[in-house]
Amino acid sequence: GCIALVGESGGGKSTMAKLLGRFYDPDRGSVRVDGVDLRELELRSYRRQLGVVLQDPFLFSGTIADNIRFARPDATDDEVRATASAIGVDRVAARFEEGLDHPVREGGAGLSAGERQLISIARALLADPRILILDEATSNIDRPTEILIERALDTLLAGRSSIIIAHRLATVRRADEILVVEHGRITQRGRFAELL
Repeated sequence: GCIALVGESGGGKSTMAKLLGRFYDPDRGSVRVDGVDLRELELRSYRRQLGVVLQDPFLFSGTIADNIRFARPDATDDEVRATASAIGVDRVAARFEEGLDHPVREGGAGLSAGERQLISIARALLADPRILILDEATSNIDRPTEILIERALDTLLAGRSSIIIAHRLATVRRADEILVVEHGRITQRGRFAELL
């Protein structure tokens, strides 16, 4: 299923996502996956099953292909190409002579925010995580890239448990359940039509 977290900036949505990724532990209570406290799980094996797509994804110096392959270094060139094509990164790569072998400078200079987001979505798809945490980007994304991102998310989210910090209406509509977060608490929950 897909759960969307919505609410004002600073309300605690990103903190929740970080707790789920076990970037830190709660002071009180527990975070459970399939009923098991995250503190009881081996962190590396848990993280292997977890995909995280951040609002401002980090790109490393290397090629576009290297950046997609980051989470699964043993992936073949064909797998990387197929993933790039499934997400729409092949269209980004087509802007450059070297295609997927185009060198990316650290931080992703020369690529738009939307293009960086697409590359990080491709990275997550190639890793094939069971649980996905997505803090979706909103700002400074042009309409054509936004449409690509919407399609990419459909591909990425299919058949996966996902928790999305949602900014776009399209994502909120897609969610099975929406949690409204205010001042670190869940104040409302329900489907899109109920919460309207």
